[in-house]
Amino acid sequence: MKQTKVGISYTIIAYVLWGILPLYWKMIEHVPASEILAHRIIWSFIFVLSIIIFKNKFMNLKKELSSLVNRPKKLAAVFLAGILVSGNWFIYIWAVNTDHLVEASLGYYINPLLSVLLGVLVLREKLTKWQIISVLFAGIGVGILTLQYGKVPWIALSLALSFALYGLAKKLVKLDSLFGLAIETSIVTPIAFIYLGTIQAQGTGMILSSSFSTVLLLIGSGVATAIPLICFAEGVKRIPLSMNGFFQYLAPTISLLIGVFIFKEEFTKVHLASFTSIWCGLVIYTASNLHLGKQTEKKTLRA
Repeated sequence: MKQTKVGISYTIIAYVLWGILPLYWKMIEHVPASEILAHRIIWSFIFVLSIIIFKNKFMNLKKELSSLVNRPKKLAAVFLAGILVSGNWFIYIWAVNTDHLVEASLGYYINPLLSVLLGVLVLREKLTKWQIISVLFAGIGVGILTLQYGKVPWIALSLALSFALYGLAKKLVKLDSLFGLAIETSIVTPIAFIYLGTIQAQGTGMILSSSFSTVLLLIGSGVATAIPLICFAEGVKRIPLSMNGFFQYLAPTISLLIGVFIFKEEFTKVHLASFTSIWCGLVIYTASNLHLGKQTEKKTLRA
């Protein structure tokens, strides 16, 4: 019970930090999203690598790298994960700083249900009747927005799809979360360095012309990225997967509330109808997972 309570605490901290992260990006909204992304990649890599060295796990990281080099398919999956997470970060930062946080939060509500579809299409997993219904509800929610505004909510769908594909790539590789982030960011760090060097040479880079507080916030983006991930990794080890599935809706809910009540973004009756449809799908999906988890637990106890 003590481990479960610790796990719940870590997990809640992780999702709350992810939920309030838009407040961080808003503090540096005067910096282009692409430049924020480059700094986030570089400083995440440096911070995570420092933690690995501090924990005396650098040799373990080297072993993981050596193992990946000898397995081209897994290496390709890690490379893809690095590109996907970078793309996801960019879209999210851009969405927050251009007042599209409501739509961005919609993406993270859709994400679990899109992951279910990917499991069926790629991993040949089977859906239960209730999971099919939950995915249909999500489709109806997206359809409501598309029909009303005459355009596809591409920010939400891009965030959901990129993160679902990222999760799929991680599932295929199965790396420790810290090692995974270190390797993924190491793949895109050279690109980030080249980009920052180029814009600095052109005189458009902001790192040397910004205030000290902006520079600190850009450097701190690595810490803001890694801390929730570390908390999540510590939490997920100690609690059932079904419980984690319930907590994962904390982050988009907090972001949605920030978007509506702090950033004063538009939230119409159409948004409410769309979100309600997706929330219904998530309730059904979560309840279905909890039921399946209890059935599996009973079978295990009987065995």
